[in-house]
Amino acid sequence: MSCIASHALLGIVFSGVSLATQLAASPPSLRFELSFPASVRSEPADGRVFVVVAREGQPEPRLQFGKAGEQYRSTPFFGEDVEGLRPGQWATVGDGALGYPVARLADLPAGDYFVQGLLNVYTAFSRADGHTVKLHMDQWEGQVFQVSPGNLYSEVRKVHLDPGRGNVVRLSLEKKIPPVETPRDTVFVKQFRFQSALLSRFWGRPIFVGATVLLPRDYEKDLSVFYPVNYEQGHFSTGAPGGFGEKTELPAGATESQKTRARAREEFIKAWLSDGFPRMLYVTFQHPTPYYDDSYAVDSPNNGPYGQVVMTELIPYVETHFRAIRQPWARLLSGGSTGGWESLALQIFHPDDFGGTFSACPDPVDFHSFRRIQGGAKRSRENTTGAFGIGFTAVYQITDQPEIISSGQHWIIDETQPEEERIRVHRQCPVCEGETGQLVRMDACGDG
Repeated sequence: MSCIASHALLGIVFSGVSLATQLAASPPSLRFELSFPASVRSEPADGRVFVVVAREGQPEPRLQFGKAGEQYRSTPFFGEDVEGLRPGQWATVGDGALGYPVARLADLPAGDYFVQGLLNVYTAFSRADGHTVKLHMDQWEGQVFQVSPGNLYSEVRKVHLDPGRGNVVRLSLEKKIPPVETPRDTVFVKQFRFQSALLSRFWGRPIFVGATVLLPRDYEKDLSVFYPVNYEQGHFSTGAPGGFGEKTELPAGATESQKTRARAREEFIKAWLSDGFPRMLYVTFQHPTPYYDDSYAVDSPNNGPYGQVVMTELIPYVETHFRAIRQPWARLLSGGSTGGWESLALQIFHPDDFGGTFSACPDPVDFHSFRRIQGGAKRSRENTTGAFGIGFTAVYQITDQPEIISSGQHWIIDETQPEEERIRVHRQCPVCEGETGQLVRMDACGDG
């Protein structure tokens, strides 16, 4: 054998030994593989697959994270995006999958778990602004993807997981979440839902909005009587306004807050039906978006003309189909938290259309509270989260000067400045006009 051939052979041998050594040294990894059969969905799916890892098997793991009653639950779950996933094709949730509250599968403590797979199906929207986005289409469940009709999920499996030793767990998404059952109308509570022309045009697909109407006592007794309306704003719900008619049986171990709310509902029902209570219509809206369970009831370049829909589609529908007084003084607004912001926004943006608003604990209505943000303190607690997510904690991992784009203006939060000067106009923005911070081209603002 020639010298060259000998060296080549030795190189192959040593390369093979080196590769074998590397493979032997590579730690095993834990991963999940998920697929769905053609019997539950015949076409490919875009979306996001999840694996939920719980210590308890009941309720199902997919129902163990998010808000349950008064509490936010932090059951570990991990996810990966999928695009064009075909029936029978396997999607992997492994080392690179993001998780919460455990960041990675490798960080999961070894032990026995109940696991369940889930596919949140996305829809492609070809919007009127020229953008195409893939998002979850609300199915009248209020953007709660764990129970959204059409999404797929697996049976619950009990398995032993040890990230240090590795394993492959396969989950077949053989179940499909059924359609939502809309509450039936009663003597006092009426529901309606219709396709919005404005939103369907913007999103390029049929988009629906609706409302729940609570009628006053004796509404059908005298058909000549018309009533003022309280339009209460808030998150998506098909429940009766004020909790009217809802059962008030409390679960075992009910909190004081739950007991207080139950008593308040009982008191409201008694008051609504009493002789001396003011007679009015009590209305709550449903306007979920492909982004969220609620639109915030204002027009948005990225969300669509929801403010116009409230004013030109929803309220006119109420006033056409129910005996509402069609005068500004007879239209009242109310709401708390998100609903507080929405009710205040509707009153401010449409002062000639409403007689007043009762806005409780609204989300921030200006930038004053942002002046107190201390980015350094947040960066020192990277894993700290609030009730609705990590918020500015995540922002400050990326930049020391967060930027705000709102109502066509471009601002910077500069924590190095005194509190009264902490928020300032982005004067170096290449698509803004001079000192005003007014955006000339909204689509290009991110370039600043």
